[in-house]
This record gives sequence, C-alpha cells and structure tokens, in this order.
Amino acid sequence: MSTLVIGRWLGDALAITKSLHVTDGDQDSIEAAVRDAPGAGTSWACEFDVDTQQRSVQRAYEEFVRDEDARLLDDAEGYEPTTA
Repeated sequence: MSTLVIGRWLGDALAITKSLHVTDGDQDSIEAAVRDAPGAGTSWACEFDVDTQQRSVQRAYEEFVRDEDARLLDDAEGYEPTTA
C-alpha cells in the first residue's frame, strides 16, 4: 500500500486537502482520485510508498516544499511537518 496525497499550490503554500491509501502503482485509482478532487484542474498529487498520511505529508514537505522556501498546510489531518 502507498499513500496518495492530493492538494494544490496556493501562492507560496502547498495545501494538502485529501489523502488515501492506494495499491502501489495503481494508476487508474490514482487518476480517478485526482480527477474527482475539488478543483481537479489545479490539483497537485503524489503517491508515496509509506503507510501513513503523516509520513506522506512529511515526504511532500521534504521533496516539494522545503527547497522552494514555501509552507505546507495539511488541511486533511492537520499534521505539522518537521521543518528542521
């Protein structure tokens, strides 16, 4: 199982709006989840090979947000990524 996080860029912040577990590499399920997300035309999504939403949000921060000097907002579960 992997965790798919879905969100969107809002200026200098990546806002995570939804997360769900998917079978590793199940592209059809991933595409359906992104397509059905609110504001699907502007969605950002990434699948992480981790078992929890918190770990996927941390990875999203480390891989997509930190080097952009941006913020990450977890509107799905309120997780605050470690930024140090």
